[in-house]
Amino acid sequence: MWSTAAVQGGKLPFPQPLFDYWLDACQRGILYWDTLYQRGATYLQHCESGKPPVLVFDYAIIMDGRDLPDPANYALAAIQPPAGCPATDPAKRPFVVIDPRAGHGPGIGGFKMDSEIGIALQQGHPCYFVMFFPQPVPGQTIESVAKAEGHFLKRVNELHPDSDGKPFVIGNCQGGWALAMLASVAPELVGPILLAGSPLSYWAGVRGKNPMRYAGGLTGGTWTASLAGDLGNGHFDGAHLVENFEKLDPANTLWKKAYNLYAKVDTEPKRYLDFERWWGGHYLLNKAEMEWISQKLFVGNELVQGKIASHDGKMRVDMRNIRSPIMVFASWGDNITPPQQALNWIADLYDNVEDIRNNEQTIVYCLHNKVGHLGIFVSAGVANKEHSEFASALDLIDVLAPGLYEAVIEDIAPDAPGQEYIEGRYIIRFEARDVSDILALDDGREDERAFEVVKRVSEINQGVYDRFVSPALRAASNEASARLLRELHPARFERALISPRNPWLWWLPGLAAQVREQRRPVSEDNPLWQWQERVSGWIGQSLDRYRDSRDAAQEQLFRAIYESPQLATLVGVPPAGEPRSQSLTWETRELARLKREALDPSFEHGTLADGFVRLMLYVSIGIGVVDERPFNAIRRVMRDVRHEYPLTLMQLKDIVRHQVALVRLDAPRALRGLARLLPDARPRHQAWLLARDLLALNGPIPAEHQARLDEVAKVLELDADAASRSALPAAPAKPAAEEKPAQPAAKRSAPAKKPAMAKAPAAKPDQPSKSPRSSAKPAAAKAKPASARKAPAKANGQAPGASTLADVGNKQGKA
Repeated sequence: MWSTAAVQGGKLPFPQPLFDYWLDACQRGILYWDTLYQRGATYLQHCESGKPPVLVFDYAIIMDGRDLPDPANYALAAIQPPAGCPATDPAKRPFVVIDPRAGHGPGIGGFKMDSEIGIALQQGHPCYFVMFFPQPVPGQTIESVAKAEGHFLKRVNELHPDSDGKPFVIGNCQGGWALAMLASVAPELVGPILLAGSPLSYWAGVRGKNPMRYAGGLTGGTWTASLAGDLGNGHFDGAHLVENFEKLDPANTLWKKAYNLYAKVDTEPKRYLDFERWWGGHYLLNKAEMEWISQKLFVGNELVQGKIASHDGKMRVDMRNIRSPIMVFASWGDNITPPQQALNWIADLYDNVEDIRNNEQTIVYCLHNKVGHLGIFVSAGVANKEHSEFASALDLIDVLAPGLYEAVIEDIAPDAPGQEYIEGRYIIRFEARDVSDILALDDGREDERAFEVVKRVSEINQGVYDRFVSPALRAASNEASARLLRELHPARFERALISPRNPWLWWLPGLAAQVREQRRPVSEDNPLWQWQERVSGWIGQSLDRYRDSRDAAQEQLFRAIYESPQLATLVGVPPAGEPRSQSLTWETRELARLKREALDPSFEHGTLADGFVRLMLYVSIGIGVVDERPFNAIRRVMRDVRHEYPLTLMQLKDIVRHQVALVRLDAPRALRGLARLLPDARPRHQAWLLARDLLALNGPIPAEHQARLDEVAKVLELDADAASRSALPAAPAKPAAEEKPAQPAAKRSAPAKKPAMAKAPAAKPDQPSKSPRSSAKPAAAKAKPASARKAPAKANGQAPGASTLADVGNKQGKA
């Protein structure tokens, strides 16, 4: 511990570790305060420049919502890909990211390259960003914002008329409920939508956790939001929302974030300053907007109840009207939007999965184990895994049969079959779920009954405030007083205090520069440094214990007040009745009957593609898991034969949904109808082979589905054993003389472990189909060189089964 040189020199021993720690602490303290000084300078510069989005990408505003008939302070920006990214392909599905307007400015969805926008650009998708400005337009309402976002999506659709699918729209946090509302009233504008960390069922949660949902009740309802708006001269300061978020985790707010900067002061400042630029850029909302959000959503919970309507009553928001797939991404580590608030709306709208299917709705959810609320948007790990896989699997999600699924993303096992049909390092699969699985994530919904009382108490208090308090405050408030209150808010004041605006800190930047030149960081094995780490951990744990005690006390107080039957009776809330149920209305039953009548002729009529899809759906009934490998194989085949037999993703989606409805309505009749949809022997044989080989991509075919394959073979008058042997590599069918020139090319492109469907015989010119309309196209495909028909593939270079789907996917061949 003591200096060896000092002892040998005959001097008094000097505690070298103490000196090293003291010198490091002095240097570290100067660098820490200099980082805060830079934060203040960045804050002032950001304010003076108009608080632009914190995107790391260049962008161009192509539509300004302030110029619309019903103006809003929103704008649509086209993101320009940076160097190193591929050029965007206008034919690819465009991505649209809607950031939350929850106190901060826009940009968190493109905060860095490993982000939602960055993933889209890396895959060549055109990308657009819905941004907003610091000051709301006078008279702007939430309805104005919704109309503006509708205009933006309409514009994106106009810019990409030939894209293979409607825009994929991502709504982050509060941008998610705005997106859900828009998709409900204008379902034709959106493709798949992703609700990332978005609260939709505001009363949901688990006892002992999620304390944020109790805040409205403990303050007496929504009148506090109106009070803040009146004091702000008609504007609600977004800094109040940020302050509420920070109060959820006092250990991080008061100690951990600052100590992390101090402990890593040599490497942490850049990341810290980049984040603080967004975290400290507070925006404003109109008082009417914040009142609508707090009354209709946070306390009222009216979104899932279908009670939200336009001001003229002509449009009502009903999430059952959304036609595109809904993807929900939530995390168990999110203390702002827990999984129950992100998912319980499903149970509010649907009784069971059959109800979801009858409504032709597709819902996919994914749960992260531990990432926090902000990590959903800014974590590089989440961007490179969850967001990347969602983007890669969009087309599969778009054609999923209606139902409820959980997305499971895993690393690829070394011995996983069909690896040539997996893109990237992860494999995504969709496992069928029921509404009961959503409810199992909660500890029961009885605790939500108290929020009915909160809503009624809030309405009473809001009425009293609006009548007796608000007029006086509005008369006394003005813009000068509102600006003074905003500048004195702690979130702004601390940044301005430690900044170039403070003349007493003129010496700090120069001294910090000298310290960096003479920096001598202490080693981690220094005993005083280790003691400091232990003290820091103890402080963080103490603040966590304080938080837990505070939250438990608030929950007990909330339950004591709002679970009281006397208070419920006093405010006019009826006692608890039967469990909530979505009983079918007369309109719903009549619509279902009309759909059945419309489907009836389709059992025996359709295209060859209809026949193949029905065959595939019938044999895969009961699998419960949808894997990306069979779909990727089909997509490669579709690309391989797109010139001869064009079949777009949207056409495939329509076919899948139509055939799913038929198979679910009457499976035996749908099976019998296959003989009419596949009238010729060769398409029947090839469709059966391709269906079998697609099932085999995930591993051995289960006995139940093999029995269904045999059943289909019997209906189509095929010898299943002979059909199987004809496709096995060990016993290939002897080719006809006309096929011999093409055989070597097939052998060259086939790997040693090629799926059996790659051995499906090609269409023979000497054996024309019975349908004269489809006999010419196989010949044309035969004449085309193999290299010209080569589809992009990661491992084998050629899509398997191209000739098979060429016949099966022929849209011209009618039964």
